[in-house]
Amino acid sequence: MPSKPAPIKKAAKKEPAKKEEAKAPEPAPEPAPEPAPVEAPPAEAAPAPTEGEAPAAEGEAAPPAEAAEAPVPEEPKPPTPPPPKEPTSAPVDLFVEDKNDTSVTIIWSQPENIGASGLDGYTIEVCKDGTEDWKAVNEELQKSSRFVIKNQTTGDRLKIRVVAVNEGGRSPPVSLPEPVLVKEVADRPKVRLPRFLRQRYVANVGDKINLTIPFTGKPKPVVTWTKNGQPLDTKRVNIRSTERDSILFIRASEREDSGVYEMCVKVDDFEDKAQITLQIVELPGPPATVKIVDTWGFNVALEWTAPKDNGNTEITGYTVQKADKKTGDWFTVLEHYNRLNATISDLIMGNTYKFRVFGENKCGMSESAAVTKEEAKILKTGIDYKPPDYKERDFSEAPKFTTSLADRATTVGYSTKLLCSVRGSPKPKIVWMKNQMIIGDDPKFRQICVQGICSLEIRKPGNFDGGVYSCRAKNDHGEATVSCKLEFKQPVIADADKK
Repeated sequence: MPSKPAPIKKAAKKEPAKKEEAKAPEPAPEPAPEPAPVEAPPAEAAPAPTEGEAPAAEGEAAPPAEAAEAPVPEEPKPPTPPPPKEPTSAPVDLFVEDKNDTSVTIIWSQPENIGASGLDGYTIEVCKDGTEDWKAVNEELQKSSRFVIKNQTTGDRLKIRVVAVNEGGRSPPVSLPEPVLVKEVADRPKVRLPRFLRQRYVANVGDKINLTIPFTGKPKPVVTWTKNGQPLDTKRVNIRSTERDSILFIRASEREDSGVYEMCVKVDDFEDKAQITLQIVELPGPPATVKIVDTWGFNVALEWTAPKDNGNTEITGYTVQKADKKTGDWFTVLEHYNRLNATISDLIMGNTYKFRVFGENKCGMSESAAVTKEEAKILKTGIDYKPPDYKERDFSEAPKFTTSLADRATTVGYSTKLLCSVRGSPKPKIVWMKNQMIIGDDPKFRQICVQGICSLEIRKPGNFDGGVYSCRAKNDHGEATVSCKLEFKQPVIADADKK
């Protein structure tokens, strides 16, 4: 195995130094301390001279150092020391969110500069005003930026501060500018009456009443209820109040529950009131009386009086029904009628009628009705019918042809029909003629006249049936005649037939 070539780093450095000594009178710069020679890997080492190749003489210039030297690996850097652990900056924006007689709620924002050590949590410390005895109120670090300091004595003044904690230690504290008095913040009470309760609240008898009225105020307001200025009957009405609302509950309402309910909320010397008008309604009773006032022709006049019981609401109308004594079936003739009298018309002659009236309110129609004690009988009266005199119109007229006969030519041996139309009143008599001679009942001719349409059929005519044909219509008011010329031609015979 060939021996490892010697490093040429020192020889490359010495040659330039000799030249510089002989050449330059200037003082040479102090050489930098050379690091210990490092063995280059075999791949990067300069190759040894081969046989037949003379080594470089001393007087000859050495090749440039860059070409002769192998690249030297960089010196490894020492490990970077870990950054120092530093605490965060102080939390910011500390203030009191809420308080009551035993607790104080504070919130704040995280520090502006947290650093590489991060943030583990917060410590909340308090001390009484006038002392410096700070004590932490949280056993474990608080993660969120909100904390409730509980179990405090009402009337104490507390100084409060918050410290951020991480691996670097405690941050500078942030404190409230003034001590906090542990006491409920007085807020004027206010009843927030819902919109639908600002007007009369109407419910039917038997309905469940469950009304929730919210309110505000601090500390918790004292809530009281009255009905028409008197204390509530706790057997009929239940009241349940919380810190935010009060509920009025009636399991099954009755008309006696109607009235004005007043709710009062009070905090210290401040109070607020709201009124609710509750109206419990039901179906009305029937009208007190109803009677027949008059009967004439096919009409009956009725009168009645308003119901004694209106169902705790106004009467909105009446329903009137009639019944024939023969059948006993009731039929409605008026509904939602607002007056206390009415005229019933279009009754049937000879029948006897009874009438009844129902009362109506917003709940509906009364369950019973007031019935007339009397009966109304529609009497039969003699009627002479005189029909009006109408002058009969005279439709008579002389015959008149509306469609005339037309001249035509036809072929011998083929039946031919002549047509015309005529009108007249009375119905005219039709006579057909040939060359001014009446045809009569000749079987060669067939005469038909239906609904004013007159036709003459000539059956298989010959050469001598041509001429002038006329149709004459005659009645008592006159006559009319139409004529036409009829010619007959021989049929065309083909040349083959002639031969």
